[in-house]
Amino acid sequence: MSPSQTVDPIAKGFPSSHVLILATGGTICMIEGPKGLVPTGNFLERAMAPRSIFNDMSGQDIKLQAYQNGKLVHLPSLRTPPTKEKRHIRYCVMESDPLLDSSSMSASDWASMARCIQENYHLFDGFVILHGTDSLAFSASALSYMMRNLGKSVILTGSQSPIFALPSDAENNLLGSLILAGSFAIPEVGLFFHHKLYRGNRTIKVSSTDFAAFASPKCEPLAEVNGLGITVNWPLVIRQTGMAEFQIQKHLDTTHVACVRIFPGIKPEMMDAVLRLPDLRGLVLETFGMGNVPGGGDGRLIKVIEAAVQRGVIIVSVSQCLSGYASPLYAAGTELGRVGVIFGLDITVEAALTKLCYLLALPGLTNSEIRKRFSRPLRGEMMELDHAAYSHADAASDSGASHPMATESPQPDL
Repeated sequence: MSPSQTVDPIAKGFPSSHVLILATGGTICMIEGPKGLVPTGNFLERAMAPRSIFNDMSGQDIKLQAYQNGKLVHLPSLRTPPTKEKRHIRYCVMESDPLLDSSSMSASDWASMARCIQENYHLFDGFVILHGTDSLAFSASALSYMMRNLGKSVILTGSQSPIFALPSDAENNLLGSLILAGSFAIPEVGLFFHHKLYRGNRTIKVSSTDFAAFASPKCEPLAEVNGLGITVNWPLVIRQTGMAEFQIQKHLDTTHVACVRIFPGIKPEMMDAVLRLPDLRGLVLETFGMGNVPGGGDGRLIKVIEAAVQRGVIIVSVSQCLSGYASPLYAAGTELGRVGVIFGLDITVEAALTKLCYLLALPGLTNSEIRKRFSRPLRGEMMELDHAAYSHADAASDSGASHPMATESPQPDL
């Protein structure tokens, strides 16, 4: 019997879903200390048990089985009151040790999260990851690539204010994530914030203070929560069409990539210094408008970029604009395509950088194969091309009229 089919012994007629909450840290888990906000543990007992929206006071002695670092553990659990979907959510919390400020998040932390999901995949109906906001969009993007053939909801959330503070957005963000993960089969890595569930690899952080801290300018929300209930945008949700087994990529190559933002007057020497970093394999280039860079009379910047491509550095052009996409429409952008730069279309910087890290970590791929795979959506992170409008001799630097809400065909090798 799967977790979704189990009946809580205290259920009173309503079924219960089981959700694992992975608390990695961040503002949501913090309290005020002598020198400012600091992470605090025992999140289930201190933050959730006293709140009636998270605890209907029944079956508090029930423990749920879970795996933590390969060891079977039995974690205390709580249960929500029944949702509008006539379902209880029984959940437990697994805390990272130590709890992290998300500005310190690294590829090894992403790998730990992915392993935790894999270890507990068959024990729970859905997963919620509590995370700081600074690198939340990066983590959501990274995990979307690391998880292949995902069949359950994995939702990252956090807050701008601690759950112990007033006012705070923490309760709504946590409760919305918990209900979505336990009530709906949305088999994607999502990011829930301020009443909206976004595709994680489409998100960007847009405010350091507002409760509406995240946005997805180039892709509609997967779901929205309001006073009437939850509305899921089912046509947008990516669903696996086969029965392939859930798998994870155990590491990303974050040590051989870089990111440079183009600005007026940027010197070719600056770009060359970055592109000649030892063992650099990939670069995300944040370009003007539709993918333009300064040309200059002598074209030295383009020559520096061309030389790097010829040395084997994979360079991706991502637009600095919140809407639109990077494509070789203007001469300044066409030159980038001519020398072998990949156009990232409507991908975000966060998704582009982590996609490079993911592809560079896959064993046995040639540069040509990495470039081709970058040019198509893997997890709905970029638009699906209707046709190839431009290609470099070595790899597809494609762009053209496209549908902005791409869906994914299963890619068992990715």
